[in-house]
Amino acid sequence: MFRGAPSYQTDNRPLAAALWMSCSIFGFCALAVSGRQIARDLDPFEMMLYRSLIGFVLVLAVVVVSGRMAEITTRRLDLQIIRHGIHFAGQVLWLIALMLIPMAQLFAVEFSSPIIVALLAPLFLSEQLTRRRLVAALIGFSGILIVARPFGADGLSFGLLVALGCAVSFAGAAILTKRLTRIVSVFCILFWLTLTQSVFALISAGWDGDIALPSAPVVPWVLVMGVSGIVAHLGLTKALSLAPATIVTPIDFLRLPLIAIIGMLFYAEPFDRWVIVGGAVIFGANWLNLRAESRGKPATDRTV
Repeated sequence: MFRGAPSYQTDNRPLAAALWMSCSIFGFCALAVSGRQIARDLDPFEMMLYRSLIGFVLVLAVVVVSGRMAEITTRRLDLQIIRHGIHFAGQVLWLIALMLIPMAQLFAVEFSSPIIVALLAPLFLSEQLTRRRLVAALIGFSGILIVARPFGADGLSFGLLVALGCAVSFAGAAILTKRLTRIVSVFCILFWLTLTQSVFALISAGWDGDIALPSAPVVPWVLVMGVSGIVAHLGLTKALSLAPATIVTPIDFLRLPLIAIIGMLFYAEPFDRWVIVGGAVIFGANWLNLRAESRGKPATDRTV
């Protein structure tokens, strides 16, 4: 739901961060499983409608209880709408890809989003494209090739292309988030995110005048989807406030083998070791980029 958070001031509590990351990993996996279960009744736009509405109610409740209503402003609402529209497209693509490819493969491709951010940041955020960033991007691209195996017998499937489109959309949303966090608070972004995405989903799901209601057996899964997205990103955000990203990011990688096991046990998805290997390479590239940023920009790390 919310990606591309700003730099956090941490107090270096890695154990507490690991516990929060456990919540995040659980949330992301629950989000994928609930999406699979709900797809029997609802299309991706309808899923996004109910998920966004639940998210809006939760965010509004937190804002009111915590006394942060003053932070909810219309400042740069135009940029917020653009950002949330891009993120909405990414989430819809994520749900579509979830139906087309194994969950582990989707997670692995999604991990490439920070690499795309590193490549696009010089164009939109005036950040330098250093040699280390370029090397990390090349390593990440090789990981994508390992996951996708476009030159294999099956070639590059439509589901993988959708997943790549999802990663690009999330990267674009992350870049705009970095710009927005210089202007407004995270709670302001979350408020307008869930509200505008509810409107986008209502228009997309109701353009034909037919919005399906979830059946009784699916209602609990709809609630799981709405809550798990909040839990996943709250856990990630809290973990980043307790420990450096170089510690938090490797922990996040654990959700890839976990979702691969879940897919194998409950959805008869083959355990593809190359997806795990490729995902590890992508994550390694992300970690290399984070390490380079945490150490600053040495004199030898010139702009290319």
